[in-house]
Amino acid sequence: MSYTIFKQLHQENQLLVLGNVWDAQSAKIAQDAGFKALGSSSHAIANLLGYEDGEQISVDELLFMVERIVKAVDIPVSVDFEAGYSDDPDTVAKHVQQLADLGVIGINLEDGEVINGERKLQDALLLANKIKAIKATTSEMFINARADTYTTKHPQALEESIKRATLYEEAGADGLFIPLVETKEDIQKIVSSTQLPLNIFLTDNLPDLSTLNQWGVRRLSHGAKIYEWLVEKNKDVFQYFVNDPRLPKS
Repeated sequence: MSYTIFKQLHQENQLLVLGNVWDAQSAKIAQDAGFKALGSSSHAIANLLGYEDGEQISVDELLFMVERIVKAVDIPVSVDFEAGYSDDPDTVAKHVQQLADLGVIGINLEDGEVINGERKLQDALLLANKIKAIKATTSEMFINARADTYTTKHPQALEESIKRATLYEEAGADGLFIPLVETKEDIQKIVSSTQLPLNIFLTDNLPDLSTLNQWGVRRLSHGAKIYEWLVEKNKDVFQYFVNDPRLPKS
């Protein structure tokens, strides 16, 4: 599936709602539901394989899961590649080329790192250099640069987001992802500061899709929310089933 098609989906009249999936089956269901593009959830895939989120899974394991997802659908697939599984830009670029070889057309690449269970904001230049290295070898990869300014509660989150957006745009990023930005004022200031399409993360504090579209948001992600909801449902069903081995009526 084409990089150009995926890029165009960020420029349409309505914002792109990404279907976040974790395996071939969830990918097929999301495609059948009508999603125009999919994004893998690193959190869900890690948990599915028995890991915590935060690059605990190996690159080979991730590649295996991603290949199954890509082969299961006919729509664009972007991969949450966390921080690239290395601090070396050339190594990250090699990993991304492996994703491209599988048919992946986009990645999320972040400037935060999970250290001892806590997300920490890293040097913006590191992500910028990773973006440059990727584009030098795999130019047709949609890089959604994620700034962890709000997730790490940076004291000047808005100002730092704009600063990093400029740096990532100059490095060659195709999109900008700012999870947990929620206010109209902050969102519109970020949108007006960059040419990159803004991706935000679904929270209970955000308005409806029409309003987000008016604010200038171009893409909405929901991460592992569906996966986590299903896990809770599984707990209920297994607790029911252990006492009465018949599936409860819906």
